[in-house]
Formats: sequence, C-alpha cells, structure tokens
Amino acid sequence: MTAAPSRPAPTTTEAYLDLAEQYSAHNYHPLPVVLADGEGAWMTDVDGRRYLDFLAGYSALNFGHRHPELVAAATEQLGRITLTSRAFHHDQFGPFCAELAELTGTDVVLPMNSGAEAVESAIKVARKWAYQVKGVPEDRAEIVVAGSNFHGRTTTIVSFSTDPIARNEFGPFTPGFTVTGYGDADAVEAAVTDRTAAVLVEPIQGEAGVVVPPADYLPRLRRICDDNGVLLIADEIQSGLARTGDLLASDHTGVRADLYTLGKALGGGILPVSAVVGRREVLGVLRPGEHGSTFGGNPLACAVARAVIRLLRTGEFQQRSRELGAHLHARLGELVGHGVSEVRGRGLWAGVEIAPGGPSGREASVALAERGVLCKETQDTTLRIAPPLVISREDLDTGIDAVAEVLGR
Repeated sequence: MTAAPSRPAPTTTEAYLDLAEQYSAHNYHPLPVVLADGEGAWMTDVDGRRYLDFLAGYSALNFGHRHPELVAAATEQLGRITLTSRAFHHDQFGPFCAELAELTGTDVVLPMNSGAEAVESAIKVARKWAYQVKGVPEDRAEIVVAGSNFHGRTTTIVSFSTDPIARNEFGPFTPGFTVTGYGDADAVEAAVTDRTAAVLVEPIQGEAGVVVPPADYLPRLRRICDDNGVLLIADEIQSGLARTGDLLASDHTGVRADLYTLGKALGGGILPVSAVVGRREVLGVLRPGEHGSTFGGNPLACAVARAVIRLLRTGEFQQRSRELGAHLHARLGELVGHGVSEVRGRGLWAGVEIAPGGPSGREASVALAERGVLCKETQDTTLRIAPPLVISREDLDTGIDAVAEVLGR
C-alpha cells in the first residue's frame, strides 16, 4: 500500500491560521500570531518577527523558553526511557518524589500530569480522608471553595465555578461544594460544617485578574480549618514555584496547607507535569488501584521536574521575581489614573485593570502584539502580565513601555 502524500507545509501566517480555523475545535480564541521558535523571554513567529513573552504560558514557562538545563535533562532522558506506566518502578521516580517533598517541606508526593488532574486528585483524597479519618458519613463530604476561582475545566471542577462561560451547558454538575466570596474568611467560617472535608483556595487568584486577598485571609482559613478538623488545600498551580517571589505564594503569609496542588512550571515549559504534595496521613489514605494515571510520574516528566527542582533550590528565581517584580509594580503603578484604574499582584505577576473608557482587554492585547509584546486579557478588562522569570530588566522595561503606550492617557 502506498502511503498518502503528506500535506504541503504552510508558508504564511494566514495559511497556518486557516488550517487551525478549519480543523481545530474552537475552544480558544488566540491572538493571530503563529509562533515557531523561542529562547529565554523571546519568541519568533513563522514570518520571522520577534515578540517579547509577557505571559509565560500562564506561568508554565517560569524559566523561559528552552532553558538549557531543562532541555538537557529532557534530551538525556529521551535517549534512555520515556514511559513505563506505574506498573513498574523507574530510576527517576523515587528521587523526584523525595526531592519535591524536600523542596516544598512536605511528606508525600502524588504525581499527575495536568493541573486539573492535580486538583481532581486533591478533591478525591480530601473526600476519602473525610470518610476514613474524620468520620463524615459516606457520600456526604463537602468542600468549601471561593467564588471567581479557576482550578481547571473538568466536569467536577466547573461544578463549583462561578464563571458562566465555564459552566453553561456542561451540567448536570457534581454536588458537594459550597461557594464563598474570595477573601471573605467570615463566609468560610459560616460555611464549615461537621461534613466539611476541606477548604480549597488559590492563594492568589490568577484567572480572576491576579487578585490578592486580604493579608489575614489565609491565616484565618488555617485557623478555621484547625478548629474544625478540616483540610486546607492551596492551589499553587499558577502562583507557585517562584512566580510571586517565594517558592509558594502561601509562604508570604507563613501559612502551611495540608495539601498543595502544583503544575505548570513544574514541567519547565517542556511537558505537562503536576503533583499533589502534602501530609503523609492525608495522602496516605490512598491504596493501590484507587487512583492513578498511565503517564503520571513517567520517567521523562520526572527527569525534567527534577531539573526544575534543582533550579528552584538555588533561590535565584525567587529573588529575580522579588526584585524585578518590585520594579514591575512600581512602573505599572505610575499608570494608575492614566488609563489604568488598579494594579494587583505580587512578584513578576500583575493584573492591570483597564480604566473605563479605555480599550477592552482583547483590544489591548492585540495592540501589544502589534508592538511586539505578547500578553493576554482575562475577565474582559484586565491584562494579565507574567513574563518568564529569566527576563532582563531592560526587556521588562520594553514590555512595560508598550503597556504604557497602549493604555496610558
């Protein structure tokens, strides 16, 4: 049998966009840019135009594009073994789990792939812990969450989303969740009952517009959980791994969660790697066969994640985020009252709220792309800025200058 000829490679941006329009499901609305190469904080499209990355894959690219140590780790492992399934041990798995536990100051690691899988895993573990340890009646466990959250887009997770775009026409929804206002510890305290298994919260809400809660919010949640025998689960998938200037965003308040969900930057921008990390007596409720993933904890993922852990151990990227983040927020703060109504965030992570009468978030993103800076809106009126942590101060200023040009008035 003669093999069918392959499709000729597109030669223009328009041809690539036409293929995507015709053959892909339209579950995203990307900017009309077709990227072909990346290094550090810069990317190049198929027409050879360079762009400054001001989004970093929603924090998946904390270490920039093609970080040499991460590429070397992936390349070396690709030449050895990439997948075994969890039916067998491999020589990267134990070291990865030990090193991630040591880095985060936790006891046990449950590796998965995507961030949503990590959150789903944490939900399952919290419910099982509630039945086995707390004594909640079977199928009655409840989890308290925050409004405007973003934890993923699986059916269970969108069941407790307050975003109509995430929820519309995806029901029926999974029960067992109580939604409270983000930042409202009093509402959480009122929502907790003897059936509550956990409180699940983002230390900083990314998709909502990089929203930082009141300083006493996480400490109060910790006390509420302790007083009522409830688990605290911190979703650090976007906020963790040096993005905010500390290893974890919750570290800024001195709060320790019982479980953390990690992802995005854990895969170094090379492949999806996620994990639930936390206390042994909580993750210890799982028994063989009760939860798993064919690709979770695979050799390639573990090798890359171990290289990520080595980078984070030095503290260099936490320091870069703190120092460059202070510069970012100081300069963006100068735009308040001049086309910007508010700037939120921490470290190299900012939500820039566009003042009424200005462009929409989409229009601002398009205007920035025309100026060679790639950023993306969230919640219609907010620009979410999250450059790779390897960005130079000069390049950071280039991006901020573009934002000022687009929004300043």
